[in-house]
Amino acid sequence: MKVSHVAEMRNLDHQAVERYGIPAPILMENAGEAAYYVILRALGVKGKRFVVFCGSGHNGGDGMVVARKLYSSGGLVQIFCLGRPEKFDEVVGTHYKMVARMPIEFVRVTEENLGQIDLALREADAVVDAIFGTGLSREVGGIYRQVIQRVNDSGKAVFSIDIPSGVNGDTGRVMGVAVQADHTITFGLPKIGSMLYPGFALGGRLTVTHISFPPELYQDDALQVALSLPAPLPIRPRDAHKGSYGKVLFVAGAARYVGAPYFAALSFLKAGGGLSYLATPRSIAPFIANKGSEIVFLPQAETGSGSLALSGLDGLLAASRDVNMVVLGPGLSLDEETQQLARALVAQVEKPLLIDGDGLTAIAGLPGMVRARRAPTVLTPHPGEMARLTQLSVAEIQAQRVDVLQKAVADWNAHIVLKGAHSLIGYPDGRVFINLSGNSGMATAGSGDVLTGSIAAMFCSGFAWDEAVRMGVFVHGLAGDLAARDLGEDGMLAGDILAHLPAALRHWRAHQQEMVASYYDSLQVV
Repeated sequence: MKVSHVAEMRNLDHQAVERYGIPAPILMENAGEAAYYVILRALGVKGKRFVVFCGSGHNGGDGMVVARKLYSSGGLVQIFCLGRPEKFDEVVGTHYKMVARMPIEFVRVTEENLGQIDLALREADAVVDAIFGTGLSREVGGIYRQVIQRVNDSGKAVFSIDIPSGVNGDTGRVMGVAVQADHTITFGLPKIGSMLYPGFALGGRLTVTHISFPPELYQDDALQVALSLPAPLPIRPRDAHKGSYGKVLFVAGAARYVGAPYFAALSFLKAGGGLSYLATPRSIAPFIANKGSEIVFLPQAETGSGSLALSGLDGLLAASRDVNMVVLGPGLSLDEETQQLARALVAQVEKPLLIDGDGLTAIAGLPGMVRARRAPTVLTPHPGEMARLTQLSVAEIQAQRVDVLQKAVADWNAHIVLKGAHSLIGYPDGRVFINLSGNSGMATAGSGDVLTGSIAAMFCSGFAWDEAVRMGVFVHGLAGDLAARDLGEDGMLAGDILAHLPAALRHWRAHQQEMVASYYDSLQVV
């Protein structure tokens, strides 16, 4: 499913009106009716009390349609308007005039009548939030802030129209204060801000309705952001052998970083890969082998600090020619000689390459080196590493994750996985996919190393490169979710994620359709 920027959604609205001749009041009617049906299914309407908060824009107009529908089906409805009716545009005004002719209580909110809101909320069964739409661009203050706080404090079921009021539609950022909804009904397409944290956590269950947009509008290739849905896991042939599932060379580890190479190399095998070769400093290889005896070791010469020496370059290049893919960087260290080795490998390895951790530091500021590669490349930075790659601050990246990622994939001509809650997968052509698997317990040392092996395993299991990157992120998150189910999120370790990779593969194969429903909990409302 596509996901839209706010400006893209406005363009869809404009095209629906101008190109297809669908009157704007009809689109608003369809939006309100869809929201009404969600409320009907979730709560029931007849005899229930509803408080509807409306702003003065089109979101408020949607709310007035909902109020009218609730009233017509036997609901007891009060409307509190945070705006002046004389400022409604023609579209909103059309629906306001309908409401005004019905015996629905309509109160314009002022500082003086906030007590009336408190009383209404105490008696209500549910709240409809139609205060702000997706176009909010400034901090919420004044009477708006007071109303949103009252809604959140009421403890009543909240149905937000299009997006919880106070959430930025493009970034998911809370603009000072935001409604905590139980249900969000969004129109046309989900908005990026609804799918990224913290906005995602505030939306409750998401329902999507296309409000009569033709499919060519909401499936347009020009919309470059989408949800990353799990593809069918390739069937493993009965006569398969370990060579059928690929060979990957992991260039990783240093004297102080024994866990990273272990998690990276073993996760490839746990996620279904065939042969895992680990090129690591000679002195630490026995310690890793004691835990990961299934790994094939290529002990390497090391620097005085215990990291990989530049003298091993030719041997590593030779080893890379006999594998399907190379992973570079987990626990590599910042030793300058090792960093030189990393840069030389990026420039000379001819196989698909995943760069993570200290390998990302080695190439920071050198996008031309990656652009010059003929084989595909994927970079897997967390926000701090992304800051080094882009020369932006972490705050700037977190504030505009999608936009920053789209610029970065163009600059580097690489796939980039921007890790975090709801990791983003960017393609060199500008497409971005939002991954919904995973949880906060995965914010632990070594988790990213498990991800590298998971991506490599998906590539060697038969997925094309584009899909392999997305599916590696997905199965890594799924393993984390299964671990959280069994162990809880508190105190989760990378080893727990690693251990759940085989279960994640089994669950994926057996329950793909149910997973789509559970992770991508959205309904198409006619």
